[in-house]
Amino acid sequence: MKKSLLSSSLLLAALAGPALAQAETPAPQGVVGLAASATIEVTKDLLSVTLTTTREGTDATSVQTQLKQALDAALAEARKAARPGQLEVQTGNFSLYPRYASKGGISGWQGSAELLIEGRDMPAIGALTGRISTMTIARVGYGLSRELREKVEGEVAAQAIGRFKAKAGDYAKLFGYAGYVIREVSVNADSPVMYAAAPMVRAKAMSAAADESLPVEAGKGTVTVNVNGTVQMK
Repeated sequence: MKKSLLSSSLLLAALAGPALAQAETPAPQGVVGLAASATIEVTKDLLSVTLTTTREGTDATSVQTQLKQALDAALAEARKAARPGQLEVQTGNFSLYPRYASKGGISGWQGSAELLIEGRDMPAIGALTGRISTMTIARVGYGLSRELREKVEGEVAAQAIGRFKAKAGDYAKLFGYAGYVIREVSVNADSPVMYAAAPMVRAKAMSAAADESLPVEAGKGTVTVNVNGTVQMK
């Protein structure tokens, strides 16, 4: 019985040891959380255009064939102008689904197909959309290419980190400390791509005028880098 009590006491002491040590550890002093950011405005250099077409009919196979023919014709034209990085082409969604009558049962079929064109050669992409007559423009988006984004992010990150360090130094002096060391830090970049739906009137006109190019104006975009973290003042 005494041996059992002794074992229990030793076990409780072993379990209580880390808890007591943790309770005795003082909370860190002179720790401050900081945030800094920097933003650069840059001209967007990437154009993305989504072309689409729809077909409908009473026979599913016929509708699917019409969609495929329209997509094949658009692809054939697009591949002539394709250049890596400057004008790239890929197919998008291809769907076929039934339409139902009010009294039940399938009354017909409807489907759609997409072609995606993206690249840095905006005039060439605009001219290509005017030569494709079997599909219409559904969405137009402008953004930053990977090469430009990485270059700009490096510049913005340097500014944001510099501001973070300057702020940490200023706070350390204000609190009466000689300096600081960084405890933890995170750096995040934000450069979204903006998309817009093409006006329906314009989309219809594009299918009617085979040689009419899409007007392109990329405009400006911003790249922002946020730095968040904590520093230990010393």
